Amino acid sequence: MINMKKVAALVSCSLVTMATNAAVLPATQTDSQWFKTSAQVVSDKTLQTNKTQAKNVILFVGDGMGVSTLTAARIYQGQQIQGNQGGEENFLSFEQFPNTALVKTYNTNQQTPDSAGTMTAMATGVKSKAGVLSVSDASLRANCLSSKGNELITLVDLANAKGLSTGVVSTARITHATPAATYATTPERNWEADSNLPTEAITNECKDIAYQLVMRDEDNALSVALGGGRRNFIPDTVTDGENKSGRRSDGVDLTQAWTENFSNAAYVWDKEGFDAIDADSTDHLLGLFNSSHMEYEADRMDDTAGEPSLTEMTTKSIEILNKNEQGYLLIVESGRIDHAHHAGNAHRALVDTVELSNAVKAAFDNTNPDETLIMVTADHSHVFTIAGYPERGNPILGLVHNVGGELAIADDGKPYTTLGYTNGPGAVIAQRDDLSSVDTEQKDFMQQSLVPLSSETHAGEDITLHATGPGSHLAQGVIEQNVIFHIINQAQSLGGTKY
Repeated sequence: MINMKKVAALVSCSLVTMATNAAVLPATQTDSQWFKTSAQVVSDKTLQTNKTQAKNVILFVGDGMGVSTLTAARIYQGQQIQGNQGGEENFLSFEQFPNTALVKTYNTNQQTPDSAGTMTAMATGVKSKAGVLSVSDASLRANCLSSKGNELITLVDLANAKGLSTGVVSTARITHATPAATYATTPERNWEADSNLPTEAITNECKDIAYQLVMRDEDNALSVALGGGRRNFIPDTVTDGENKSGRRSDGVDLTQAWTENFSNAAYVWDKEGFDAIDADSTDHLLGLFNSSHMEYEADRMDDTAGEPSLTEMTTKSIEILNKNEQGYLLIVESGRIDHAHHAGNAHRALVDTVELSNAVKAAFDNTNPDETLIMVTADHSHVFTIAGYPERGNPILGLVHNVGGELAIADDGKPYTTLGYTNGPGAVIAQRDDLSSVDTEQKDFMQQSLVPLSSETHAGEDITLHATGPGSHLAQGVIEQNVIFHIINQAQSLGGTKY
């Protein structure tokens, strides 16, 4: 049997040093103009209003949850409620939080961003390139050597250094870009398992993302890590479901390492095991509920996937983290909103957005509002549109009916849907399909789009930040995305900024 303690000792010296001295940020981070400018924004607001500091912070990220997604999901949820006037007057749980800001999302090298660069901004206070995780933009993407000395300290490292408990939850692979940026440093978001590492990365001792999640000192370990991506944690000799296998070529079973390396640790892979976890006796919980991404919420509800919901994962995480009297930092991602949009599938995107709203409500109901800062945001938006002139109460996923109920007809003589995409797999090439007899509200319907692409793209407009609790007054105006790091750092006194 592999001695997991010895394997853990192989982690690079740079990562060990970073974990040990997490509160002392490297010059590559504090000297960044992005860091200095955004820190000053929060400092100025702090001087204006001195508020109670937060014991706990929960950051929710709806991946790809732009303003049009919020609007459509709000209406969709409202239309499921019996007696609702039409859906338009509904609010998602977090839309009634007292403080709101608009957030600029661009990466340092892309006008329209990717999730790696955007979450890096939120996790480190420094904007960076698309495709890299918590390293500065001096790094070259997919070049290990260039990232050496350019690693950045994340909120998770700062919170752990202060003695807080930390957790990361996602419905995507837990090694996917957004969750990974909170605990891993790498110049390539796709290095999720060691089998993804090129020769150059191995030679220069870069570690894969799954390895970085598990092989941490106990003082710097996550207390909770829940999501998909099981294949990146188990050897390629292990079967993982139908016609699937692990992706680790080093022979290391990181799920075993988790339970061996940390005290009172547990690993679960299905809802039955998850439900059986006793939060009082569990200090470190790893849950990997799918070989790849977890199910869309619309599918999870319709089949026996054996996966917990985002709300259930959030609630369980709070129960475990809340045992630490010093407080905690929890980051929760609804990752599959983004994937549904890429597939041109509004139905699944909206259902996952509503489930995120449910998870936020559960978090609010299960925490003390006087000591817990809850923030809800997105990493970027999508080219998702709400158009036509549908009458109030028209099914948001349906065909457009004008005021009076008349079916709206386009200039090509065919009806059209309220929701659509500027680009994507549903593009109209020669002529549009006639949707007169198509059920556009069923979950597999693909909205029509303008520009043909195999995958719909992100968009570049601002997204929203909603906040409540101590420190939430710092969410105001139009801000750079890296300001979110400083709001949390300031509200929770993590020690990562010198004012």
